[in-house]
Amino acid sequence: MATEAPAARAQPVLDPALAAAAPGGVLVVDFGAQYSQLIARRIRECRVFSAVVPHDTPPEEIVRLEPAGLVLSGGPASVYEPGAPALDPRLLDLGIPVLGICYGMQSMAQALGGEVARTGAGEFGKTPLRVRSREGMFADLPAETCWMSHRDAVTRAPEGFRVTAETAGAAVAAMEHDGRRLYGVQFHPEVVHTPFGTDLLKWFLFGPCDAAPTWTATHVIEDQVERVRAQVGDARAICALSGGVDSAVAALIVHRAIGDRLTCVFVDHGLLRLNEGEQVEQAFGRHFGVPLVHVRAQDHFLAALAGVTDPEQKRKIIGREFIRVFEREAARLRDARFLVQGTLYSDVIESGSRDASKIKSHHNVGGLPEDMAVELVEPLRQLFKDEVRVVGEELGLPERMVWRQPFPGPGLAIRIIGEVTEERLDILRRADHVLQEEIRRAGLYRDLWQSFAVLPAVKSVGVQGDERTYAYPIVIRAVTSDDAMTADWARLPHELLERISSRIINEVPGVNRVALDLTSKPPGTIEWE
Repeated sequence: MATEAPAARAQPVLDPALAAAAPGGVLVVDFGAQYSQLIARRIRECRVFSAVVPHDTPPEEIVRLEPAGLVLSGGPASVYEPGAPALDPRLLDLGIPVLGICYGMQSMAQALGGEVARTGAGEFGKTPLRVRSREGMFADLPAETCWMSHRDAVTRAPEGFRVTAETAGAAVAAMEHDGRRLYGVQFHPEVVHTPFGTDLLKWFLFGPCDAAPTWTATHVIEDQVERVRAQVGDARAICALSGGVDSAVAALIVHRAIGDRLTCVFVDHGLLRLNEGEQVEQAFGRHFGVPLVHVRAQDHFLAALAGVTDPEQKRKIIGREFIRVFEREAARLRDARFLVQGTLYSDVIESGSRDASKIKSHHNVGGLPEDMAVELVEPLRQLFKDEVRVVGEELGLPERMVWRQPFPGPGLAIRIIGEVTEERLDILRRADHVLQEEIRRAGLYRDLWQSFAVLPAVKSVGVQGDERTYAYPIVIRAVTSDDAMTADWARLPHELLERISSRIINEVPGVNRVALDLTSKPPGTIEWE
């Protein structure tokens, strides 16, 4: 039986920026799945807004958000184990269409009187699927194989449901109750390994949910321009410009909203890549009609980081000092009361929302000080990186800026594993410059989500010119990804790796060894700190 429904809580289930976009969208009810964010992204790719909410969200709060549909995610637990996340059965009585995926379907079946059991025959990976009914979700889908990842299975569907698909290990691989608009699938339609998965999601979105495909770049721009105007009013704002696509898109949206009452501030904290400060200033001056203030604060940041080796402390120091610099600049600019940041949905998730585990404190989220004299304006807080790039193209940003690989706000401070010093920064800048040159020369820059060099603050013995050396290693990190929530290490050509290694060792004093990071995310993160 399902556990007793939890009592309603006072705090909101969604960030206000996300809650504002929820009406007419689809909420993903998260049971701890590895793929919850991927489900939300796949729905957004169908031009329907989607956001993730905790599994214990009170039904009355769901109703307040006015979603067109709910998707119950998968999860690692067994529905019959003590302490397993339970579905509040009241969610199934709201009259809102519901699609349960894997654990989500099992929890739906259990809550409605069906049976779930560990069959002893789990299924993992590509699995043949036999469709029993070509009505409903499978009416027009060429569904022959799917991607499974389960040990438990629904062994008896609840009363009123018809079983529409099965596999060798799941007698109920899909079930439907058209009258109540409740649907469940044991497989994962959100992964690319289920060939018809996106079409199935579209069937749910535009059939039972009757959702409108309005989540477009134009809609996002218009919506955020209105929200920024409402938030800022007649006041002034400054924008934390980094040179990346996130802050550039945020700046353009806010400039469209409040015009010349926006001033961009580029803080050079001394942790940038080779010649990057000058490049940002030149590029911004060429493509934008917004005033830019270039603050050179290298000495200030390096002094604050002196002796610090803990990565969380580095991020918090940098986040704090960024805010202090922006507060001083805001005071100089006729007391601008608002600070614009290019914060993304992935930054919020990784910094630890109410139910998400904190992976690391992004300097612009978890690393911010509590006592800020400015109010944040974050027009991209509900977007993933790939969505920001689409918005950037719609706004007319140059291709090189739109497709610039992500660069962390703390900069090279979190790519030096250990204390940040001027010597280590110089070594890392030179090594990274070589890497970027070779990646671009090989025509792979756009194929990679990120590629960069890491300097661990350790030394090893080497031999150069018949002499013993004792110098730093450089680690090459290159990954492919869609949104940075997951990533795979990039299979760079051996000839390219050889050129990169040879050039770094020959051209960068203080380096005698080059290594390659072969870790995906998970279990690692993209950045080392």
